[in-house]
Amino acid sequence: MGHLRLGKLPRTQKWSEVVALLKDKTTSVEEIAAASIEASKAGLTRAAGDPALAHAFWLLAQIPLSARRESFPEGLRALGLSVGDDPSVLEVATALSGAIDSSRAGKRWSSDIGEMARLAATESLSALASATTGNLFTKGARETQEAFKPLSTQRNFGILARDFFSRFVRRYLTYYLSRELPNHVGPDGRFKSVREHTEFNQALDLHCRQTARIVQDFAGGWFGKTDFEGGITREKAGGFVHVALRKLRDELAEGASHQ
Repeated sequence: MGHLRLGKLPRTQKWSEVVALLKDKTTSVEEIAAASIEASKAGLTRAAGDPALAHAFWLLAQIPLSARRESFPEGLRALGLSVGDDPSVLEVATALSGAIDSSRAGKRWSSDIGEMARLAATESLSALASATTGNLFTKGARETQEAFKPLSTQRNFGILARDFFSRFVRRYLTYYLSRELPNHVGPDGRFKSVREHTEFNQALDLHCRQTARIVQDFAGGWFGKTDFEGGITREKAGGFVHVALRKLRDELAEGASHQ
């Protein structure tokens, strides 16, 4: 995933505890996620300051707002998205991916965090916008604009933000865990088969989605208030990312205690 900035697998006592939990077949996904967040929280703190992550979130906020305006394609191009005059949902999502990539190109802060943010933002935007029409290949700017406009309400932006952060955090956890999990597949391992390994990853994804509920209402309120009070800038988006990741980190860390 591009330039490595998160570093190698942690060689710490806390990461040894994660490995020990993986070896213990009675531990839950929630306990492993909590221990993994604790072991890698320094990296997550650094991630909150990654400009590419803030830029991705800022674009996620701006695209729905652009859908409120008369000329949707021009608004998208003003944000740095390369789209034609009649973009489909897929074209907008692809342009979002390209815009995040372009913002990272040649920068010292080009990182794996930026790549995680790019993938999470693209997937979230395309999934939620296409859910409105049931079609990624919308025809005409007006139909595409109508697909994105519902995401500009406080409620629906909260859902978009929750989806984005759940995908991002799941990728963050997998970044570390994926290098250890294969060591636990086999007759004597935690996972007797590749299927059980896959089921664990699916359970981790679900846990991240459930945990990200803590962001949803907070994001919706922030979106409406910030847009009303002078608009959503990159700096304000970056500030929100810091708070959202702290909330998610704390919620994941508490996850095991709710079992």
